[in-house]
Amino acid sequence: MRAFCSLLILLGISSAERTYVPGYAPNEYAALEEINAYADLIESSKTQVPFSYYDMGYCKPDSKFLNNRLTSNLGTKLQGGGSALLHYTFEAKHVEACQKLCQKTLTKGEVSKFRHAIAKEYRVHWQLDSLPLVMRSEELDYVIRGFPLGFVAPADLTGELNDEYFIYNHLRLTVRYHSDPSRFDGLRIVGFEVVPFSVNHRYSGDVRDLDDLVLDTCTTINPAVNDPSNFMKLSKEGNVDVLYTYDIDWKPDATLWSNRWDIYLRGNPDDEIHVFAIVNSLMIIFFLSGIVAMILLRTLRKEISEYNELSTLEEAQEESGWKLVHADVFRPPRTLPMALSIFVGTGCQIGMAIVLMLLLACMGFLTPTDKGNTLTMMILLYVFSGSVAGYWSARLYKLFGGKDWKTNTIATAAAFPSSIVGLFIILNIGLSTKGAATAVSFTTILAVFLLWLGVSTPLMFVGSYFGFRKETISVPLKTNQIARIIPEQGFYTTPLFSIVVGGILPFGSVCIELFFIMSSLWLSQIYYVFGFLFVVILILVITCAEMSIVMTYFQLTNEDYLWWWRSFLSCASSGCYLFLYSIWYYQTKLELEGFLSGLVYFTYNAIIATAFGAFTGSIGFFSSLVFVREIYGALKVD
Repeated sequence: MRAFCSLLILLGISSAERTYVPGYAPNEYAALEEINAYADLIESSKTQVPFSYYDMGYCKPDSKFLNNRLTSNLGTKLQGGGSALLHYTFEAKHVEACQKLCQKTLTKGEVSKFRHAIAKEYRVHWQLDSLPLVMRSEELDYVIRGFPLGFVAPADLTGELNDEYFIYNHLRLTVRYHSDPSRFDGLRIVGFEVVPFSVNHRYSGDVRDLDDLVLDTCTTINPAVNDPSNFMKLSKEGNVDVLYTYDIDWKPDATLWSNRWDIYLRGNPDDEIHVFAIVNSLMIIFFLSGIVAMILLRTLRKEISEYNELSTLEEAQEESGWKLVHADVFRPPRTLPMALSIFVGTGCQIGMAIVLMLLLACMGFLTPTDKGNTLTMMILLYVFSGSVAGYWSARLYKLFGGKDWKTNTIATAAAFPSSIVGLFIILNIGLSTKGAATAVSFTTILAVFLLWLGVSTPLMFVGSYFGFRKETISVPLKTNQIARIIPEQGFYTTPLFSIVVGGILPFGSVCIELFFIMSSLWLSQIYYVFGFLFVVILILVITCAEMSIVMTYFQLTNEDYLWWWRSFLSCASSGCYLFLYSIWYYQTKLELEGFLSGLVYFTYNAIIATAFGAFTGSIGFFSSLVFVREIYGALKVD
């Protein structure tokens, strides 16, 4: 066991090292080569209503820039449409100072939108050579991705009656590059930084001709500065004329391309914390393994041996515990057998998609920063795993004596996806009313629907066909026609108690790693240690299996043979604990404001918790099924 634990930890560390540097192969640029920069969504940690860059009120270029997207796949469309091409000029090693980008007259509505975004602490996100833009201070030792749209000056500071809002309209951009003529030609970009300024530009000339416009507040000799007496104010009384300008500086840097992500991962948990999470989970496994070993190696072996040595039927009937219910233990579920087969089949589909996703991530086929591609792959893997759900749902439904296989297959194909799509459409309506970038178009919803109808559902029928053609899962003992009366149970053997207790340890085995995943989802941190996550999922599977076996054994020992649903729900309740954890995370770690932001957060977490519960519940169900078949198969019953 010690060697096994060491192997798991080494697997996590080695996989983490392989995925430590997100990104693609290095690009090398020649001097004065033009490099495209892209704008991502404008987001805030206080709300889950992001905006597109050009919908915010910034200067809109021609259609060449508006229609040019860095990526365009299903995942990026669901997340806001992908990165838009910026009309800033980046030429390798070409320094520019006080460049005039455009002049924009902000309408009263646009000013109100800017003021709202500034108050909610929205940040603009760009990327150059797949590297996010950051605000960085070496003196204060901090790195923050993106830059704010502006800032608020409180009334007690300005002496005004109300708070004053100011926009950042001048950007000092710094591109850091590494060059090594002995190893490669050109230069490699290793840093992308910004310092924003608010400047109420003074100039001479016609703003309609930027080339002839002469700036008084920004020259190559006197660059732009943050002067409190000359900030660019956003007055809500009327239209506001804003001149956008920028500087671009290119600085050589000794940082290697392979290490350029180091500053972005600053503040993220190091490997020691993930190792601690794995060790914490392994302690849970040790505890459960000891209980299971005691049950299997000592108690069960002894009881089976004694039962098989009894010479008469009367002596066998005097026995007590799990052996007495051998004629009822394989009786099909009394309530909703089709629903149980659907839930277990759905859990198998989700589990298959999770395993394949983690394998691809550990092998380096997925990039942590490319969330659109990751989401696309996740959807496709789930869709193509439909045959797994159809197969196992059909086999279990057949085991339960079900005959209406078409209804079972259609219900398996529609139950979970339809609930997700329904919730997503409701959220999409709310996001559309707020003008959020994540409000998707009808064509995107139609594409998701066609994936379900044209790919997932046919695969469900294929899997169901083979599942029903397969022989019924064999059981070692026959079932009596008349059901045995279940004796009165104590509170600790009731279904509610076992369900509540059963999900604690499976959730506890992943709760530490879950904190980092939640931070990646809701605080825009980068999660890159997929090797550790793979190990944690493996530990989760073992924990669910052992917990389910223990709970089923105690239930059968008290002569309660209704274990089918309880074996599923005991581990599936970990999904409820995950949702409760999301409530705690919302209260303590997030500062979301507004009903819609809360609705988005809790709706998505409810979907995640449901999927997690179906996954863990299916593990518990199959573990108990194997356990029950093995122990009752060892009994010698006429």
